[in-house]
Amino acid sequence: MSGDQIASLMFLGLLGGAIALSYVAANRGNLSRVARQAALWVLIFMGAIAVVGLWPLIQDTLVPRQAVMQDGREIVVPMSPDGHYYLTLELNGMPVRFVVDTGASEIVLTAEDAARIGFDPATLVYSGRAQTANGMVETAPVRIATIALGGVVDEGVRAVVNRGDLFESLLGMSYLRRFARLEIAGGQLRLAR
Repeated sequence: MSGDQIASLMFLGLLGGAIALSYVAANRGNLSRVARQAALWVLIFMGAIAVVGLWPLIQDTLVPRQAVMQDGREIVVPMSPDGHYYLTLELNGMPVRFVVDTGASEIVLTAEDAARIGFDPATLVYSGRAQTANGMVETAPVRIATIALGGVVDEGVRAVVNRGDLFESLLGMSYLRRFARLEIAGGQLRLAR
């Protein structure tokens, strides 16, 4: 914690203590009611802290993640609350989260994801151009050694690294075409080989 954060925490602690003491002083005649109310507020705050701490587990229950079935040959992905489908693939052994984008012709990596899987975005040759919703961007072709999704592993897969602003890597048709079946129905994306 920085000095400013510690000072803010001390100020809030003193302010809270002053408020609590004034409340107790105002209700001296009925301390049992004050104790019950204090206990209730402590339970409320502990519950809020527990929800924040357990949110990743709760979120996995409320919003199911991708599932691999039938010996890794079928992947089922639920639609996320924002209406997109997200898939996590292992690229060169590293997990990378993608937005499934049937409008993208290729796999498009963010500079951050490219760096995580072993490419240095600063040394890439940005010789390509792509038209996006945000305008024209420069792209650099790369070849990913391995891509694994469930039990399916592909080697030497072509992709591009986007030099522009891209918040999430895109899983385009050059990869999706490798599946025998791509079906979107009932709030689920199903991929099968």
